[in-house]
Amino acid sequence: METTTASNILPERKPKWLRVKLPTGKKYTELRSLVDKYKLNTICTSGSCPNMGECWGEGTATFMILGNICTRSCGFCGVKTGRPETVDWDEPEKVARSIKLMNIKHAVLTSVDRDDLKDMGSIMWAETVKAVRRMNPNTTLETLIPDFQGEERHIDRIIEVAPEVVSHNIETVRRLTREVRIQAKYDRSMGVLKYLKSQGQRRTKSGIMLGLGEAREEVIQTLHDLRENDVDVVTIGQYLQPSKKHLPVQRFINPDEFEEYKEIGLNLGFRHIESSALVRSSYKAQKHIN
Repeated sequence: METTTASNILPERKPKWLRVKLPTGKKYTELRSLVDKYKLNTICTSGSCPNMGECWGEGTATFMILGNICTRSCGFCGVKTGRPETVDWDEPEKVARSIKLMNIKHAVLTSVDRDDLKDMGSIMWAETVKAVRRMNPNTTLETLIPDFQGEERHIDRIIEVAPEVVSHNIETVRRLTREVRIQAKYDRSMGVLKYLKSQGQRRTKSGIMLGLGEAREEVIQTLHDLRENDVDVVTIGQYLQPSKKHLPVQRFINPDEFEEYKEIGLNLGFRHIESSALVRSSYKAQKHIN
């Protein structure tokens, strides 16, 4: 099978199903005002998420910890790469206060990779969950974690603080992993997900992007692999190129294909699947805790 590369395709115009409506509504307006007034750091705003209005209206928001500079250089990700700044040990309280100010019912926490730290940032992760719990006892939590280089002692810190959902994204199919997630490994990520469940984590989750050159059979195989590693929830969305420096979009996936993958996944036994072009990791995250 010939591999499609950036040099032998022509860029497509974004199809109509990728058109995003501007967020509206009283709840969104109130939260946007709070975010701007107190300079709260949400991925929703910094990442210009297409689902921001919908999620905020349902009381869900995503917060990134451990700075905004990543030690890895994934070909799909718009986060800056380089030498991260010193860890801010006040960050757990800042995040917890942000969640309280915004009256968030379900918070998603994520982070850059911190391969520069001995603990890979896992201590900060645990402290942030604890701070959120103390200040927001009725808020449920999803932690979208890095792979911590597969080190179980770091993953254990996440398991010990018991978020309702622990998520780790596989992002793409096995064949494309080296190109898309340069410093990551497909089997290592699968191993993280398997270890989480083996140690008693109640709900695990992962996400896949489409449009990077993967074949249908590879997507289906990835779904099989995730299910074999006891993952409960999967999100499937369209990859969109953050800048000209990043990997190009090879193809815009038709809505019917997203629906097909959803049906295949549900038949494999996943508890829940979100599959459409504008789906992102935290889309409808509050539904994944049950």
